Amino acid sequence: MSLTLAIIILTVAASYYAWKNTHIQYRWMMTPYEIQRDKSYYRFITSGFIHADGMHLFFNMFTLFFFGDVVEQSFRAIYGGLVGSVLYIAFYLLGIIISDIPTYFKKRHTPNYSALGASGGVSAVVFSSILFYPMADLCLYAILCLPGFIWGAIYLIYSHYSGKKAGDHINHDAHLYGALFGIIFTILIYPRVIPLFFEQLKHFQLF
Repeated sequence: MSLTLAIIILTVAASYYAWKNTHIQYRWMMTPYEIQRDKSYYRFITSGFIHADGMHLFFNMFTLFFFGDVVEQSFRAIYGGLVGSVLYIAFYLLGIIISDIPTYFKKRHTPNYSALGASGGVSAVVFSSILFYPMADLCLYAILCLPGFIWGAIYLIYSHYSGKKAGDHINHDAHLYGALFGIIFTILIYPRVIPLFFEQLKHFQLF
């Protein structure tokens, strides 16, 4: 079993358990005000394994399923099975944690604000995959297909703008900072990804 599949199974199980036990969901959510008050820093991790509803869970795990194995196998190819696996797990967990840190500082004085979901970790994985394979097509609803690096740029711009606007109930900051973390982490552990990225872009033709 791949680590990606193990993460998906654990996340589905934790989300289902939290849906059936609302007091657990409340205790596991990323609630900046209560983290600051109670020092409940574990919420930075537990919030990444529970989701608001089935659609939220499906979208995150569907995305992780398709991109996670790519990054997991890339890390293993670079560092070997054991080290690569440890790096991948650390990468995913750090993506969840670090993507929520800006939200924590922004919302730590707002008692009624909470967030949950694996979006930060998933965004990190997606953008690591884009660095390794920028020309691989990503499709929106299986209709509009463009190279990953183009969708990545659109995603970053959209997340930044939506985070500033804050007009819905989605934590766009977690998406943005998760994506940025994915890029930075991948470059730090494998600097050669930068020339490989641009080498692949040399073959790009819009039409």
